[in-house]
Amino acid sequence: MKFIDEAKIHVIAGKGGDGSASFRREKNIPKGGPDGGDGGRGGSVYAVADRNINTLVEFRYTRTFKAQNGENGRGAQCYGKGGEDLVIRVPVGTVFSDLNTGAVVADLAADGQTVCLAQGGRGGLGNLHFKSSTNRAPRQHTLGEPGEEWELALELKVLADVGLLGMPNAGKSTFIRAVSAARPKVADYPFTTLAPNLGVVRVDSERSFVIADIPGLIEGAAEGAGLGHQFLRHLQRTRLLLHLVDISPRWEGGDPVREARAIVEELRKYDQELFDKPRWLVLNKLDMVDEAEREAVVAQFVADYGWEGPVFAISALDGTGCSALTYAVMDYLDTQARPAGDEPPAAPGAEA
Repeated sequence: MKFIDEAKIHVIAGKGGDGSASFRREKNIPKGGPDGGDGGRGGSVYAVADRNINTLVEFRYTRTFKAQNGENGRGAQCYGKGGEDLVIRVPVGTVFSDLNTGAVVADLAADGQTVCLAQGGRGGLGNLHFKSSTNRAPRQHTLGEPGEEWELALELKVLADVGLLGMPNAGKSTFIRAVSAARPKVADYPFTTLAPNLGVVRVDSERSFVIADIPGLIEGAAEGAGLGHQFLRHLQRTRLLLHLVDISPRWEGGDPVREARAIVEELRKYDQELFDKPRWLVLNKLDMVDEAEREAVVAQFVADYGWEGPVFAISALDGTGCSALTYAVMDYLDTQARPAGDEPPAAPGAEA
């Protein structure tokens, strides 16, 4: 199924039923008085986060969601039936925004979290409510109120503990395959990843974390260049970023230090909060560096880059250093409190 992480929908709550202007009519009771019932309330539109749904693809085909109208009131003090509510199921991590103002309406970050997107209209009053000592035969009644109606934008932000960051072909997909059961596409050309991939990394029987691989970034991504800019939002909920850098022998003119700095600059341009997230440097493709030169190559890169944070040198292809990295990540996450409500979903098809 194609990964869809944006959609636009039109939600319409049900109209309330009209009140009835009715009078009691029975044999031998010529003046039975008013007996008009109230109209039923209109159905509301609700959204529920469901961890079993992975994309917003359903909203590409169905864009209008309308709840049922309430029934009109009737005579003999019969009240109209309320309209049935409409429940829309969305992936965990879906953010609803007003399409016209951009204001966030709801952020469903936990499985089962529910929000009312559009409130149903109230039912009208029957003439029974207008009876008084001076108005024995009221003919007035009120109409049902219209339900709320909104144009909404849906945006899916994947919930993961760790996000992978890097240029195309930095080895992110190979790494996620090496440490989890996820099987993203791997090839020797750029942009093999066209949609975010989730993998569950299980370090032992009781400890695991979710890792997200997004399409590779290129310089200018924050302004829309390349593919990765479409998915930067998926890194916003992560607690740790792993910045993968290819340190294999480069083609003429290649400059991994400049590329690494360019990626970090794209983060800063896109979102300062994302830029400020904890970030570790992971130097990948160690298998392509002569074994006798590995330590010197790593040290030279760190010195040229001016990096002072955690550094790991790995080979995602043959697994060198991957175990030590995943254990370090798990130990770090164990010390960090997860934000309230940010419980990541089980990654589809990515069992440990």
